[in-house]
Amino acid sequence: MRIGSHLSLQSGYAQAAITAYKMGAGCFQYFPKNPRRLSIKDFSLQDARRCREICEKNDLVSVAHTPYPTNLCVEGEEVYATMLQSVKNDLDIADACGSLGVVVHFGQYKGAKKNPLYGYQLMIYSLNEILRSYSGKAMILLENNAGQGNKMGITIEELVQVRSLCEKPEHIGFCLDTCHAFASGMWELNKENELVERFIHSDYVPHLKVIHLNDSKYPAFSYRDRHADIGRGMIGEEAFIRLLSRPELVTIPLILETPGEREGGHQAEIEFVRGLSKDIQ
Repeated sequence: MRIGSHLSLQSGYAQAAITAYKMGAGCFQYFPKNPRRLSIKDFSLQDARRCREICEKNDLVSVAHTPYPTNLCVEGEEVYATMLQSVKNDLDIADACGSLGVVVHFGQYKGAKKNPLYGYQLMIYSLNEILRSYSGKAMILLENNAGQGNKMGITIEELVQVRSLCEKPEHIGFCLDTCHAFASGMWELNKENELVERFIHSDYVPHLKVIHLNDSKYPAFSYRDRHADIGRGMIGEEAFIRLLSRPELVTIPLILETPGEREGGHQAEIEFVRGLSKDIQ
């Protein structure tokens, strides 16, 4: 199993890769710029390329994550243009760093129109605009939502359908967030095999590139996005063992986005998850 966590970019892209290597991770995630606002970052190409080199040398996988305000269903000419350019900038940074892709939350339409299809149309239009002139290798990785708000993006079928309707589906993959899947009711305990079978039959698995491995502070169908350390939430370690024992998932990078409250933080939690893998084997 390739396990890692979200890391700070306080000292740059290359240093994040060095930190991941030193903590024994096989992968890591980072915000390519300020996670609190949409912006364009004039990044150091030298630092990004150094990150790529370190990852290649040490067999590390890196993944970027767009800032929190990113919404593929946004309306309004000015805010839409800002969102578009911000995601394009994230892709350029991720590509320079040699990252697998950029995780983007499935959009949430908050406009005045009542037709829910309009939100999906906006999202597909946005993805087409972002990718139309893009020629890099980093992908857009659509992440399932927990269901807060209008409950868009909480089913596998939605994600697969949106991808299939885009002009460049080959540049789009998926990120499965386990807390979101549980909180939304997509994942029900003791039904892990049924969940993965849905992944397989919906053509989700071939395009699943990364898993956000998070326990949940709230129960299924709570629609609340509150992460907990693995085994310390409502999902529990036994359910993770059952899910991760599926051969379709064992090679997919696992990124911890947990509070890291164990003594030893995320490094200790990485070792804890590795311990679970012994039960899987």
